[in-house]
Amino acid sequence: MPSEHQSVSGDELSSLPETPTTPDAPSPPADVPSADRAARRAVVLFPLLVVAAGVIGLLWPAHFTGWAPAVPWMLGVVMFLMGLTLTPPDFTAIARRPWPVGLGLVAHYVIMPGLGWLVATVLDLPPQLAAGVILVGCAPSGTASNVITYLARGDVALSVSVATVSTVVAPLVTPPLTLLLAGKFLSVDAGSMVVDILKTVLAPVLVGLAVRLALGRYVDRALRLLPWLSAAAVAVIVLVVISGSAARIKDAAALVFLAVVLHNGLGLLLGYGAGKLARLSRPASRAMAFEVGMQNSGLAASLATAHFSPAAALPAAIFSVWHNVSGAAVAAWMSRAARRS
Repeated sequence: MPSEHQSVSGDELSSLPETPTTPDAPSPPADVPSADRAARRAVVLFPLLVVAAGVIGLLWPAHFTGWAPAVPWMLGVVMFLMGLTLTPPDFTAIARRPWPVGLGLVAHYVIMPGLGWLVATVLDLPPQLAAGVILVGCAPSGTASNVITYLARGDVALSVSVATVSTVVAPLVTPPLTLLLAGKFLSVDAGSMVVDILKTVLAPVLVGLAVRLALGRYVDRALRLLPWLSAAAVAVIVLVVISGSAARIKDAAALVFLAVVLHNGLGLLLGYGAGKLARLSRPASRAMAFEVGMQNSGLAASLATAHFSPAAALPAAIFSVWHNVSGAAVAAWMSRAARRS
């Protein structure tokens, strides 16, 4: 959360210059520092906003009783805003680079679901929490992955392509993967989950894309506001999730946090490793790291709340904060390494 995938909700990538995609690329043009500062400010402030929402939900949960039905609507807002950021070149870029995009898609939906199951099994998580961790792993790429890739001097075009495709195929991939891996922990209604993803993810994205095509001139003027609107919607999701499971957080928070750190950290590492193993360039491998390790935790929280319980949504809520923090830290390290090389 900004998890969750918009190619720009949390990522102002339609207004940010693309990072060069060769190992020895020259420095970005002169207008990059202001865009870079805006991106870094967003990466810092988004988690703070989400943390603040979580604290409010934890301290005053009674005030938000009955807010659970708002979660799918808030996710729909996030995905609509993602659609507003997409343009036809985003889709032609996919066709021009089928091999790395396909590799990123397969790596994302193999590594993160598998890691979710492995972490839940090794830590012997309770069924609700185990299902929540696995559901996070089965979600598409996270909303902040594009801007984190930009900050890491990674291949932004590849990042946007993988994130877009992973979101579009989510209705076909996320439910069966969840059924396969989480079915031993809880009953999973994959058919109902497909319908929910179509309603809260794919339909809003398509509507947003249609609005962008019809009213692009006006949408362009508002692009820098979209990440903040998305962040506000994600904050509401976290607020509702945390307030709904406040009674269990004291007992489970440390264990869930450990699970999230392991899941995210191993995802970043294996995503980068997949890129290197496939002999992709260093910038492309950086993009792979973030497209694999960062998840649409807003979708995971919404599905967990609707199909499991508020407790099952707790891993998604914590993931939504942590993957932005860890992603920003890894991006800073990669950026320094890229400059030295």
